[in-house]
Amino acid sequence: MAAGLLADQAELRLITAVDERSAAFLALGLATASGRAVAVVTTSGTAVANLLPAVVEADRSNQPLLLLTADRPLRLKRCGANQTVNQEDFLRPACRLVVSPSPEGLHDLPKSELENLATKAWRYAHAPMAGPVQLNLAFEEPLHASRGDQLELMAAAKQRVPVNTLEPRELTPTRTAPTLNPDRPGLVVAGPWRGLLTERPAYQRALHQWLERTGWPLLADPLSALPAQLPGRIAFWDLQLDHLVPSAELQVLRLGPLPASRRLERWLAAIEGPQILVSEGEERSLDPLKNAQQWSGGLEAWVRGQTGGEGDGRGRVELPFNDALVEAVLDQRLPLQGAANEPALSRYLARLLPADLPVMLSASSPVRDWLTWSGRVGADRRCFSFRGASGIDGTLSLAMGLSLELGRMVLITGDLALLHDSNGWLHASTMAPPLLVLLIDNNGGGIFQQLPIDVESTAGLDRLFAMPQDVDQLALAAAHGVPGRNVAVLEDLSSALEWGLAQPGPALLRCCTDRDADARLRTAIRAAVQNAEPLL
Repeated sequence: MAAGLLADQAELRLITAVDERSAAFLALGLATASGRAVAVVTTSGTAVANLLPAVVEADRSNQPLLLLTADRPLRLKRCGANQTVNQEDFLRPACRLVVSPSPEGLHDLPKSELENLATKAWRYAHAPMAGPVQLNLAFEEPLHASRGDQLELMAAAKQRVPVNTLEPRELTPTRTAPTLNPDRPGLVVAGPWRGLLTERPAYQRALHQWLERTGWPLLADPLSALPAQLPGRIAFWDLQLDHLVPSAELQVLRLGPLPASRRLERWLAAIEGPQILVSEGEERSLDPLKNAQQWSGGLEAWVRGQTGGEGDGRGRVELPFNDALVEAVLDQRLPLQGAANEPALSRYLARLLPADLPVMLSASSPVRDWLTWSGRVGADRRCFSFRGASGIDGTLSLAMGLSLELGRMVLITGDLALLHDSNGWLHASTMAPPLLVLLIDNNGGGIFQQLPIDVESTAGLDRLFAMPQDVDQLALAAAHGVPGRNVAVLEDLSSALEWGLAQPGPALLRCCTDRDADARLRTAIRAAVQNAEPLL
């Protein structure tokens, strides 16, 4: 009730939803785009259980999220009362803080304690390691405050100093930062960015300083949130790693989690030289290879503490990367014509979309294809993907949340990921976020076509892994009031994008691809890159 009054007076941004699972992912998208926690308010019971997938992703992605879950008073717990479960335990393993104040009912809590609780929850959501916080709030009847009580509460709220101010996080690692020698050969691998939006500029400046100082090459994930024109940046590194022989002399600076590249993992696993992994406050291990020293104090502090190599680039190393050669091969093998295929879609979407338009990539084939095929123009664009837990849960709702905060943007997703979160379309009519969804429909989980799965028949692969679904996604979107179009051939892609981006709210473009043929195409192009003659 009070929330509605506050929203009516523009004191509160209020979004209502019928699906708690989708609502939590929407909030996570909003929080990621803004760098500030968003509150998700639910009733008790299974409503709380539906928050878990988004809470897990917020935990692993280090994004702030507040969960305000209503509960029954203690007298009604564990006695069979309706809508009463052990919801204070559902989310605990993935939360930075779980508090159940005054289990007899929130009315017993003094005003000062309520204010302190709000301040504490906000701070824990953002620092020292951002993530989800749950306040499990018991309510005794009457559950609905009178209008007079609501107006009194609103007047008091307007007199308070807001608690949602953000101070710079103090990253306090438990040990001294390990060092690398900037005067010797090395390499930087920048994985997906995991930090608050407000901390990105300092991170970007620090990386630029280190690259200028050392002359080291940079292998960056498109999700690394780095600016364009960084020195030493290699665009098509995933297609060229087979040329790169691991060297015992090579030092590696790794930033955050690993990119989504098995080839890179294998190559790093074979490196005998020192590897240091720097995280932005994340103290949990981000090193599945178990061959790096991890330090959680953030890149800015790490660079500041390194000695030697005062900008002379003596650590510069010439590695056999040739982006121009790869561009020539791709221009020949992936023309903008004929039936749509996934490598070509990643390559040309990066070039046809407006340069300042953000892109979200679903955490399956799209994020991997963008890394491999989009090149420098794809890497220079602000890209999002929620790979903390690498699930396809909440894909559409996450993109809706990002779009509500950032404005017009594009979601590139597969058919299973979109169908898995079809309730995300419910936000289309209520909020109308300016989101263009580009659906790559390969009739199932195309990523499994790229894995060495030994099954006796295509039918066995489909039944156990790809799981094609007989759903008309354009009709499903239209049922929610979302316009859509089929893109039959690559020649139509430019005009289809122009149409989709001109829509005032959400729109859907559907590109059908052949996952069997695309798996063979990826292999053939990789072989062509490996066998290409060096450019003169």
